Amino acid sequence: MIDFVLSNLVNAGFMRICVLTQYKSHSLDRHISQVWHMSGMGGEYITPVPAQQRLGPRWYTGSADAILQSLNLVYDERPDHIVVFGADHVYRMDPRQMLEHHIETGAAVTVAGIRVPRREAFAFGCIDAGEDDLIRDWVEKPSDPPGTPDDPDATFASMGNYIFTADALVDALKADAEKPDSTHDMGGDIIPALVEQQRAYVYDFARNRVPGETERDRGYWRDVGTIDAFYDAHVDLVSVHPVFNLYNKLWPIRTQQDNLPPAKFVNGGMSQESMVGAGTIISAATVRNSVVSNNVVVEDGAVVEGSVLMPGVRIGRGAVVRKAIVDKNCQIGAGDVIGVDHERDRLRFPVSAGGVVSVSKNSVTSLPG
Repeated sequence: MIDFVLSNLVNAGFMRICVLTQYKSHSLDRHISQVWHMSGMGGEYITPVPAQQRLGPRWYTGSADAILQSLNLVYDERPDHIVVFGADHVYRMDPRQMLEHHIETGAAVTVAGIRVPRREAFAFGCIDAGEDDLIRDWVEKPSDPPGTPDDPDATFASMGNYIFTADALVDALKADAEKPDSTHDMGGDIIPALVEQQRAYVYDFARNRVPGETERDRGYWRDVGTIDAFYDAHVDLVSVHPVFNLYNKLWPIRTQQDNLPPAKFVNGGMSQESMVGAGTIISAATVRNSVVSNNVVVEDGAVVEGSVLMPGVRIGRGAVVRKAIVDKNCQIGAGDVIGVDHERDRLRFPVSAGGVVSVSKNSVTSLPG
């Protein structure tokens, strides 16, 4: 997930980036060092920063506390503005346009807002803004979300992306640290405080334009915090004219490219409207409307439909997998059937509200007796 936000920042020319990590971050740290290594000759860097415990022997207590504990990095660089973006969303964005809006308004903070149907906005932090983009109110997961100035049936939902004037952020963090009842959260504490001071503005994500975008994927954004959302984000990739186009060469999404041979289709194996990763072998099997990662094997007679297969998965002979997420290094036994009968599926696997079956990492399955 980190590759989406890092690609957006690097494509826009932001080259001094700290990734604030908590614990159990080894795989993320390794990924950043391998994929996002920069020469540093021009002062550019992308570096993971774990909790430094500069303010005492504790981990980060919230997203605002993470930045508070890392203010030494701000003092070292002395920037005029600080870009604070979340790392768990799928989207393309040119942050330079948001920065221009921030400077034009003279805001202390600018919050990226995406228009969502008002009836669905109860799941988000919601923004009530005027025609001048000044945020009048900020409500977390309201039962009655506010409309936008030009559309009462839409609501600005916070994307979790902020641009601060540096001094304003430092002052807000220090003030928040003194509050014993604060949760030290950016969306829960810092932004509401600046809204109350009438120093917060919204940036309408619909205004953002990215080179190479299509009409279909313009303004695309997904929060993949649930199994169903994670699944839907993968489904969005595979149609002929995808909802989110990974093939945009003018604004690429960079990630690790493993040194593997191309995918191979043998003995009549085939895939339709699918993405198939390197090193994968599909033998006399059928894959439809699916995302298949690297080093996957789909054996003779197997059928994979509407599914997400993570690296190292093996689908046995004659197995059927439908609307499932199969995690890394799973082995689905010969003749096993997953995603066809949810009552039987629930005896072995979690099944989401949207009917997505999840097979956990390193599982070995067999056809139930």
